[in-house]
Amino acid sequence: MLKINSSQYNVSEKDSFSESLVTAESLAEIFSIDQNAVLRVTRKYPMRINPYFLSLIGKAGDPIYKQVIPDLAELDQEIFLKPDPLCEEPQSPVPSLIHRYPDRVVFMVSNQCAIYCRHCMRKRRLGQEKQVSESDIAAGIAYIRSTPAVRDVILSGGDPLMLDNVRLEQILSQIRQIPHVEIIRIHTRIPCALPQRVDNFLTDILKKYHPLYVNIQFNHPDEITPQSTAACAALADAGIPLGSQTVLLKGVNDDLKVMMTLMQRLLQIRVKPYYLHHADPVEGTRHFRASIETGLNIMRHLRGRLSGIGVPQYMIDLPGGGGKIPILPEYVLESGPCQLKVRNFEGAVFTYPLR
Repeated sequence: MLKINSSQYNVSEKDSFSESLVTAESLAEIFSIDQNAVLRVTRKYPMRINPYFLSLIGKAGDPIYKQVIPDLAELDQEIFLKPDPLCEEPQSPVPSLIHRYPDRVVFMVSNQCAIYCRHCMRKRRLGQEKQVSESDIAAGIAYIRSTPAVRDVILSGGDPLMLDNVRLEQILSQIRQIPHVEIIRIHTRIPCALPQRVDNFLTDILKKYHPLYVNIQFNHPDEITPQSTAACAALADAGIPLGSQTVLLKGVNDDLKVMMTLMQRLLQIRVKPYYLHHADPVEGTRHFRASIETGLNIMRHLRGRLSGIGVPQYMIDLPGGGGKIPILPEYVLESGPCQLKVRNFEGAVFTYPLR
């Protein structure tokens, strides 16, 4: 039973984060839940739901609820899935930095988020008491500086915008001073999950470091609110190109009408639909994985009914560190009931699990 009134949550960034739900007991004050079940899940995969995102839940079991409320299905190990199936750790030459593609790196500068999504591809990292250390940041910047092939640096995590403004600007400034770095990208869910964080202080910092791009994860039309719209407008008005990296989630957005509405509304708030990610085969997330055919049906539906600028690329990230590829007929070599055989950007063949 839902026991909140969403209208009461016009809160500041500080309050919206500091009052986050992190325990089964606090969650039980809002919803009728099995506290023991939630406790079992959160011992392995922590929970954080800030008051703003909580206010978007219309009822128990709705698409927003499913993204943040712990579910015993996260502990279902009927089919063995790995914590790091994409082999990010083996492709980390220094802690908290992934170098998979020749010209770009993912620099994980935080392991904290405004909300802990239950479908997160990095569930193994989030919510740890150990923070990304100063030495890790220094090692990452040193690696980028010493690797001239790197022209594109993606700040990720966790969420980079969970850093305070001073620390964030220190990192941006140091990266921008590296001559061979041409592009900086920030991957964040903050404009969607904690839009109060996007204020004039933040945008004044970000616009100093162009060319800078921001990719946001919007998964459902209900996440596009007056607050998130204002956050995106502030970023866009600062000259920052915005994209959305939506994750295809079973029971959340695996629906033709929902996905069509989401893409239309993203365009209205000046966010370019960039990727539609198939949910990765990550331990604790199997219940979110829709079928590949569902994703292809959505893509077929979007094409011809939506302007090309609003059609994302449908992507899978290959186990074993093979990288992202778009799901298009010419990439699929063989399809079976349990797996696909696909060719990646290097022409190598990989096996991708469907269950």
